[in-house]
Amino acid sequence: MRAAAAALYGTVGSLVLTALVAVPAQPFPQPAREERGTAVAAERARAAGVRFGACPAAEGLPPSVRCGTVTVPLDYADPDGKQIKLTVSRAEATGRAGGHRVPRQGALVFNPGGPGASGMYFPLVRALPEFRRLAAAYDLVGYAPRGVGRSAPLSCQDPEEFTKAPTSSPVHPDAAAKAERIERARAYARGCAERAGAALPHYTTLNNARDLDVLRAALGEEKLTFMGASYGTYFGAVYATLFPTHVRRMVFDSAVNPDPEQIWYANNLDQSAAFERRWADFLAWVAKHDRTYGLGTTAQDVRRAYEKVRAAVTREPAGGTVGSDQLHSAFLQAGYYDDYWPMRATALSRYLKGDPRPLVAQAGPKPGAAAEEENGNAVYTAVLCNDASWPTDFAVWDRDNTDLARSAPFETWDNAWMNLPCAYWPAPRQRPVDVWAPAGTLPPTLVLAAERDAATPYAGARELHERLFGSVLVTERGAGTHGIAGGPNACVNGYMDAYLLEGRLPERHAECAPHPEPRPLSVARAKAPGTRAAAPR
Repeated sequence: MRAAAAALYGTVGSLVLTALVAVPAQPFPQPAREERGTAVAAERARAAGVRFGACPAAEGLPPSVRCGTVTVPLDYADPDGKQIKLTVSRAEATGRAGGHRVPRQGALVFNPGGPGASGMYFPLVRALPEFRRLAAAYDLVGYAPRGVGRSAPLSCQDPEEFTKAPTSSPVHPDAAAKAERIERARAYARGCAERAGAALPHYTTLNNARDLDVLRAALGEEKLTFMGASYGTYFGAVYATLFPTHVRRMVFDSAVNPDPEQIWYANNLDQSAAFERRWADFLAWVAKHDRTYGLGTTAQDVRRAYEKVRAAVTREPAGGTVGSDQLHSAFLQAGYYDDYWPMRATALSRYLKGDPRPLVAQAGPKPGAAAEEENGNAVYTAVLCNDASWPTDFAVWDRDNTDLARSAPFETWDNAWMNLPCAYWPAPRQRPVDVWAPAGTLPPTLVLAAERDAATPYAGARELHERLFGSVLVTERGAGTHGIAGGPNACVNGYMDAYLLEGRLPERHAECAPHPEPRPLSVARAKAPGTRAAAPR
């Protein structure tokens, strides 16, 4: 489920809408101690504010972006106990757009998802044409949630061990491969417990939502204007359930299915099924451009070419670093973002012609990113495992994933292995929040979704829309990029701007035509790709 919004970086099998459970028209009843602790922490943060200054070199941000910290309790039931600091970044509203002065509307806070992704880069988007109007009216505020980056960082194992390469895993594992993965999952869960200690149970979606309310107060905002992508939509929806009177405007971009029965085991099964459909879209696109890539004129031809490369790097890792696991991770990004399609197709084509360099450049490990990747994975695991109950009997995982892998082999077992530490998690689990905003409790909100999104399948957007009374769903039909706000679709961006700048929403569900498919990249003139934030799961 870890994924960052593509447009802002440039990290469901059944499409049947789940029936809603009737709930009282009341705000979510937080435990009294946590509710009081949040109010105490928010009042302290309001008094302290955020002292913005030069950003530390570790953030890699230019002088135009200023940084600070916000203090929150580790445990909201004990607001006078251990405190942690969350890092915050800000670019102040420019006040001008198109040669005209624009009145300031406050802070626009963004979270890119994950769990485990940092939004510290967000103020940089004001340089993009798609964000200039928003940057004129709003201070653009990003932050690193608890556990991420320099915000009380969480780690579960040595980063060098986490990113070691090459590795290869079978698409249909046998008993021995499953036993090895079970032991690895147990060891990872033990590592999280040993390194985090007593702090481990406090990395949760509920605490992320509470932290967001403390950040709102620290910024001096009476009501929150927020945009969340991917997982950011889930804890944004939890925030709206806990603090509906604190909401001004909220954009949910590529929504997680918030049904408590989906959080999180079922959502990941559904995600694996959806990736198979998006993988088929990529294969069909490559086949359509056979004159450029020479990988076959049908999707099945291209699939065979990929499997040929997979078998080859399993026998002999490309460049000594890219085994089948690294290959899969690189091509999984093509399921998130279609602007990866040309470079991934080029890498396949060049490899089969005897040149492994593009594949190694795209799929090989990046030693400098090892600590960041391990940190992101640790936070992802902790939040998902703490948030809900997971099956503790591997026989359940084995049955469900073996069945699913028959029709959706591309992502199924890899996704299962990533989440398997939750079967052996040492921290107590909680019951997921029943996201719900009855009539009159929440201002109108905006839900954005691509119809063929694999990371957060479309059923999730429909479910969230039904649960938040007065929300409007805008759908990019026939498209599958994960994270569409501020991307190449002017129709989507028009709805986002109208809402955030003027509070205007369409009266009902709205649709946008898909953005254009990527253009093929000539193999003859392809170069190694530049740097771009990876799409974590």
